Amino acid sequence: MSTENNLVNNDQTSSPTFDPTPVTLEDRIESRVLEAEMQSSYLKYAMSVIVSRALPDVRDGLKPVHRRIVYVMDKMGLTPSSRFRKSAQVVGEVMGKYHPHGDMSIYNAMVRMGQEFSMRCMLVEPQGNFGSVDGDSPAAMRYTECKMTRAATFLTQDMDKDTVDFVDNYDGSAKEPKVLPSLLPNLLINGSTGIAVGMATEVPPHNLGEVCNGVIELIKNPELTIAELTQFIPGPDLPTGGILYGKEAILSAYMTGRGKAALRSKVETTEDEILVHEIPYQVNKADLLIKIADLVKDKKIEGIKNIEDQSNKEGIRIVISCKRDASPEVILNQLYKMTDLQVNLHFNLLALVNDGRQPKLLNLKEILVEFINHRYQVVTRRTIFDKNKAAAELHILDGLKIALDFIDEVVALIRKSHDKDEAKAKLITRFELSEKQAEAILQMRLQTLTNMDKNKIEENRQKLIALIKELDEILNNPATKQALVIKEIEDAAAKVYSPRRTPIEGNSLENYSKEDFVENEEVLVQLTNSQYIKVLPTETFRQQGRGGKGVSSFDPRSEDWVKASNICNSHDYLYAFTSFGRVFKTRVFDMPSGSRTGRGQNLVNYFDFQEGETISNILTISKEQELDGVGYLVFATRNGQTKKTALSQFESVRSSGKIAMTLKEGDQLVQVAHSTSDDDKVIMSANNGRTIIFDRDALSPLGRTASGVKGMKLKKTEHLISMEISQFDFAQGEDDDKDTDSNELIPDSNAKVFPSLLVVTENGFGKQTYLGQYRKTARAAKGVKTLNMTKKTGKTVVVQILKGDEENLIITTKNGVTINIDPNIINQLNRNTQGVTLIKTNEGDEVISGGVS
Repeated sequence: MSTENNLVNNDQTSSPTFDPTPVTLEDRIESRVLEAEMQSSYLKYAMSVIVSRALPDVRDGLKPVHRRIVYVMDKMGLTPSSRFRKSAQVVGEVMGKYHPHGDMSIYNAMVRMGQEFSMRCMLVEPQGNFGSVDGDSPAAMRYTECKMTRAATFLTQDMDKDTVDFVDNYDGSAKEPKVLPSLLPNLLINGSTGIAVGMATEVPPHNLGEVCNGVIELIKNPELTIAELTQFIPGPDLPTGGILYGKEAILSAYMTGRGKAALRSKVETTEDEILVHEIPYQVNKADLLIKIADLVKDKKIEGIKNIEDQSNKEGIRIVISCKRDASPEVILNQLYKMTDLQVNLHFNLLALVNDGRQPKLLNLKEILVEFINHRYQVVTRRTIFDKNKAAAELHILDGLKIALDFIDEVVALIRKSHDKDEAKAKLITRFELSEKQAEAILQMRLQTLTNMDKNKIEENRQKLIALIKELDEILNNPATKQALVIKEIEDAAAKVYSPRRTPIEGNSLENYSKEDFVENEEVLVQLTNSQYIKVLPTETFRQQGRGGKGVSSFDPRSEDWVKASNICNSHDYLYAFTSFGRVFKTRVFDMPSGSRTGRGQNLVNYFDFQEGETISNILTISKEQELDGVGYLVFATRNGQTKKTALSQFESVRSSGKIAMTLKEGDQLVQVAHSTSDDDKVIMSANNGRTIIFDRDALSPLGRTASGVKGMKLKKTEHLISMEISQFDFAQGEDDDKDTDSNELIPDSNAKVFPSLLVVTENGFGKQTYLGQYRKTARAAKGVKTLNMTKKTGKTVVVQILKGDEENLIITTKNGVTINIDPNIINQLNRNTQGVTLIKTNEGDEVISGGVS
């Protein structure tokens, strides 16, 4: 008979029945919708990561791995008073019984709990190399040792009194706590960082004393708002210190659970050094230094001479040496912007609630309420445990008391009993005892019969009765329980308190100003005829003697030449006035810097020109004057028109430009000056060597779009080249066009009198003349001579006021040759003189601009 028949016959005679049909692969395949299977599997994985690995419990502030480490160290007896034990022993115990993951993940978690620069209140006391703020790895776990800190013992306190629930470990061979009793609000104190599936948490560390004070105040007054809580918990307090900026941002983060605030290093600046004493939380110091060095190497930050790390066990000290001509403040602002000397401290207050089963975004008050509820539950369960234990002890003592009261009868009853069980039964029946009481009586020693032990039993009974009464008071009176919770938190906080390390400033640093990253230095702004502009430090041009050849500041090409030069500071506001009577406004530091012989950048890249429009004049105004909006802008055109308009009318200038003056056909803007005093004089000079001077108040204020009034009477072949503003006392006479002055020096040529009028001609001649030699004229007059103009001197090109404190006169020729002269060496001559040679011009070249500083 075949095997198959035997199986059939056997199956027919046996019970239960057996199906001989072989199971095929098709029979084992279960049909499932792919989307449903993926969703189910992914959700299981995601919840496992969220609950069992990445997110902290709001009650004890710990993730599972950290909770297991603390629990194991507590079980091993590694208290602060015990000796250190090898880290490998702790890691092995955690991995073998509770955390079936890699030993390095457990060790790294334990190491972080013992790093002072990572934890605001360390939970592990380290011995050996536990890593550094430079990112150095800790020594192998076989070399390092550890034990619990005092703060860690407050997390496990009363865990043996049924205060928390225990669950099976991963293989059911042991029990572990679902959460620690946690006497301190550890989530806020030490913070937490974790990335789960589809969510993350970022809770910054806080000051232990402040957080405990906030908890206590909230227990006393549950109606406190989050804003009121910030009076006790003003913001994070980070292990590495630093300075936190933005109280409003912190309050917003506390209210919503999400936000960020700027965190800066603690830095001190000297004349030539930047000293870093503290760096932001979780910033790797070694990487920070490498980043700074790379920025210097790539010339993204200039002015740093040397970087030296002088940090030691006493703390962090980074010395950044600056070059002699660099500004430490400007370099520091650049470092804040481009390195981790300033970072954003993020808030994402996500934690597990509902007995550690549900992730939830919490605000500050909700975190504190969850901890307070946890403490109430722990105290309640501990009190019940202590009461039950005391009641059980009192029950035994009550039985012993009865036995002592009837000791003769009890002894006789026991002697007459056949065995222990019979004696127990007789005791229970005779004295109405419980089995436990009867068992205790049978185990009672003879020494208990002495009077001293009788008294001791009674004394213990009274103590237990009083203890039970106290415990009942805690359970039944909310005020008593509240006072107990507060006292325990106060006592624990006092034992591990440390002062705040991170001060909080009110100002937010979210918005940066380019001004913070640019040194306010004296610069030369050059504008060419082809509308190219560049900014150069005035130090580029070394000072030369009168009559020198100069240093080239421009490489002429395509018949281009320097049209205007302006000495100013890099933080000044730059007004650019166009041939169409419009104005653009920007900052000097926003203009391109260039090399001495470079061409610069075309203004078409910076301003929105109309077709055929060009820049005819530039004016710089200091930051203080711009912000105050005090004074007037005085305008002068090529045909001699003039007007004054309040500076405040130019407060807002769109990027597309704004009308500054309406020009008549064929006219163009020559000069715009800033006047801030009622005593100012308007000085207008033409290429005919004549100058007109009148009071500024002779001009009535006009609006931006006004075309102005006649300022100087000019012939058709003449045009205005300069308009200046100054203050001085006029010479006698008015409206006199006759010039009788000699061509001689003033009596004492070494005794300079200021203000004086500097005149430079196209052939390089120049002089200065005290303005007091000029006579006051009416507006729209022809003016008086300011130069004995000849073929040798050429026409007047530059007319500018000298106040006596100028150190540099920079003259630029059409071909881009620039010379820097000390204005004090220029002779002060009478009005009707031709001057002296200031710069020797080559054939075909001529002076076209100049300026003093």
